[in-house]
This record gives sequence, structure tokens and C-alpha cells, in this order.
Amino acid sequence: MIVAERFTFLHLHKSGGSFVNEFLLSFLPDARRVGYHLPRALTPATHMSLPALGFVRNPWSYYVSWYSFQSQMPRPNALFKVLSQHGTLSFDSTLRRMLDLGVDAALLDELIAALPPAYTNQGLNLPGPALYPMRSSGVGFYTFLYRHMYGGTVGPLHVGRMEQVRTDLLAMLASVGQPLSDTARRYIVTREPSNVSRHAAYPEYYDRSLRALVEQRDAELITRHGYRFGVGGG
Repeated sequence: MIVAERFTFLHLHKSGGSFVNEFLLSFLPDARRVGYHLPRALTPATHMSLPALGFVRNPWSYYVSWYSFQSQMPRPNALFKVLSQHGTLSFDSTLRRMLDLGVDAALLDELIAALPPAYTNQGLNLPGPALYPMRSSGVGFYTFLYRHMYGGTVGPLHVGRMEQVRTDLLAMLASVGQPLSDTARRYIVTREPSNVSRHAAYPEYYDRSLRALVEQRDAELITRHGYRFGVGGG
């Protein structure tokens, strides 16, 4: 989470936040980090009423990026270890387990026990108890994470799409009255993406059944942000 004079920025996991964090901390003198992947509900009291900015990603693309990034790590996180059974399961099998966390109580309990009990400001930074609202929800993990990150506080919320992070970031900063130098604008327009996962185009990872399961579990988020399979994302 980045707090600044006019807004806060919330970093939704694997959704363009690294690029935005680097920009804000480099070009806004009043910007400061107060935690990593912290949800909106934990915004400092001094900034609760300010607008919150964030980004979202095509869910089909998110899951491929998450799996690819973690499977290439020498020490993947607890979420990946539980869902992939310590790297022994394929993308298809791992993602089906991930998408069933909202309907499979035993699997959810296993994950809650494997995650830290409190925020650590490292990695995904998701405590086990934060997943209790997922029980019997029927929603996909990315929709749960979206709700977790962006729920709470009284200020307005502006969520751009990662696929157009450069134009949406400029528009959101303008909407909160944030002045930018020409150098800062040039950075947004030309800077290479940050923390990018290495993988093929995301549609290649899905068969018809798995594609439909994401559409079902993450329908809320897909509808809200107008996503379609094969359109948007890397």
C-alpha cells in the first residue's frame, strides 16, 4: 500500500502493482509505503476518506501468471504448495483446486492452516484467517482476493485495468488532482513492465472445461470489468 497526499494505492497481487509502486515512489515526494499487499480496510486512519486507486486483471490471465511465477520460484509460497501439492500437479489440476476453495471446506482449512496467522509484509501477505469469508462463497480465488483488497473504508475507489495500465493510471491520477511532471508522464508511457511472469499466451493453458469454470467462479469480476476470454492479458 502506498499513501500520498491525495490518494492511496492498493497493490492487488499480479495485477500491475509493481510498475505503479515503482512509479509512485520514484516521482511523488509525498508517497510512502505503509505495507505490502495490504487491503483497503487497513488504510491508515489519516487516509481513510481519500480516494483509493488500484488495478485488476483478466482473471484467466491472472491464474496463468500466478501459476507460472510460482512454479519457477526455487521456494514457492504456501498457497502454491498446498494447491499444487508441492509442485506435483499440472496447471489444470492446480487451478481447479484453486477455483474450488470457495466450495471445498477441507481444502480451504488446509490452506488456512498453511498460511501465516497475521500479516507479514512479505510475498502475497495473506493471513490464513483472512480467508474465512471465502468459505461456502462459491467464488474464485481472484474474485475473493479482489474483494479482500478493495473492500472497506469510506472514500471513493477507482480500479483500472492492468491491460491498459498506462492510460488508466494517467486518467486516475488526473481524477484525484495529482500534478505530474513531463518526466513522470514519460515514465508511465515508456517504462518497461515490472515483475513480469514468463509464460505463453494465457489461452493456450485452458481447455473448454477449465475456461468455463473460471467464467463461473469469477463471474462477478468478469462482468464488473467487462473481461472476455482471449481478449486482454498476456
